[in-house]
Amino acid sequence: MEPITYDKSRVVSFSDAVFSIAMTLLVLEVAIPGAEEANSSTLGAILGNRIPSFIGLLVSFLVTALYWIAHMRIMRYVKEVSYTLLWLNIFLLLFIVLLPFSTGLYVKGFNTVSPFAFYCFNLSAIGFFNFLMIRYIAKHEDSVSLIVGQSEKTRALMSMFIWILSGILAFVLPLVSRFVFVLIFILQPFINRHFKKKSEKLITVDSEIIENTEEV
Repeated sequence: MEPITYDKSRVVSFSDAVFSIAMTLLVLEVAIPGAEEANSSTLGAILGNRIPSFIGLLVSFLVTALYWIAHMRIMRYVKEVSYTLLWLNIFLLLFIVLLPFSTGLYVKGFNTVSPFAFYCFNLSAIGFFNFLMIRYIAKHEDSVSLIVGQSEKTRALMSMFIWILSGILAFVLPLVSRFVFVLIFILQPFINRHFKKKSEKLITVDSEIIENTEEV
């Protein structure tokens, strides 16, 4: 009996829709001022009162965008979606859908630890299932090169562990924990550069082997 597979285009389209809806819902956490507040307060005061909401929106939107880009990048190598990959993708989307809630919880309890820790758990769970998907695809798709597989898994693990670290630090160094996520954007270019050099080195070695073979 042949294993059941699913249409890749439908899975990708559904995933894109979930990502886009979740990213759009994030803006709902920025409360629109009522008529009384709008008439009695200055624009600076109105925006100032919503700084935590804007921070939550910005961080969640950018991090979700990174996961969406990673999802697009790795799904290019998939020919058909297996039952296992389908459910890994569903669990990834479950925690993507949860993100507007955890962002709202974090924003409403901006100066307390537990809501931020829950928010970090949500993002680390997304990172975990992102890693499982990448590992599965790298193992089962022949089109994924060793360098690409290592690169994608390193990025996924880096994001996951940074959010886990941030959640743990929230109970020890609350202020520091709020800025740990910046490491994702700092480390990403270094990881990209490292694996780009490895790839170029491998291509150079392969070219030399081909040239030596032709000379023989």
